[in-house]
Amino acid sequence: MVTIITIYGLLGIFLIISLLKSKKNTLKAFKIGGRALVKSAPSLLAVLGIVGLTLGILTPETISKLVGAEAGFTATIFAAVLGAITLIPSLIAFPLAGSLLRSGATIMTISAFITTLVMVGLVTAPLEIKELGKKFTLLRNGLGFISALIIAGIMGVLL
Repeated sequence: MVTIITIYGLLGIFLIISLLKSKKNTLKAFKIGGRALVKSAPSLLAVLGIVGLTLGILTPETISKLVGAEAGFTATIFAAVLGAITLIPSLIAFPLAGSLLRSGATIMTISAFITTLVMVGLVTAPLEIKELGKKFTLLRNGLGFISALIIAGIMGVLL
């Protein structure tokens, strides 16, 4: 709570300084910010919708059974494969991962999901094969998948 008050306090102070320095530029910045907010609103609503639907459909008990500690290493493999075959923007993946973590998923499983989501692209592999070659694509995705499992294991041990 103290952090929020500090951030908003500093924001207010700097807003007043900005208004005193140049009211015109401050209002121009507000217009630019407003347009950016309107432009990003669909993405933000998509994040809220996907996270809400996921948590509405899957109870914390179900999440814990599927990707929690009791599911073991198979849950980590499952999450890694799921991350490798899905194409989810980071803007949606990170809040979803945080919600799954709060609902009982393990750090190792979430790490595997997020890392393969970023490093492995099975959905985009055909285009990558066309542009960069089959050998390169298979090698990159294979090494990415193995690296993701290693990273998940390290995260599981450290955190």
